[in-house]
Amino acid sequence: MSKICKITNKKPLVGNTVSKSNIKTKRRQLPNLQVKRIFVPELDKFIKLKLSTSAIKSIDKLGLLNYLKKQNLSLSDIT
Repeated sequence: MSKICKITNKKPLVGNTVSKSNIKTKRRQLPNLQVKRIFVPELDKFIKLKLSTSAIKSIDKLGLLNYLKKQNLSLSDIT
């Protein structure tokens, strides 16, 4: 199961955990992804997407199709 947001393409980042003695250990910083069911009135059905929480907040504010238009995507790109 991939850890990539379908709309914003947020992916895991790689960085270092630095201890008090300055020993560096590799770690992954994962995006906050949630599986969300969203109703699309144009299709008259629900779609299930893996989205970041920032994308969920923007979709709640603007609506799915307006947010996709802002991101230069179409509905067929994410389903």
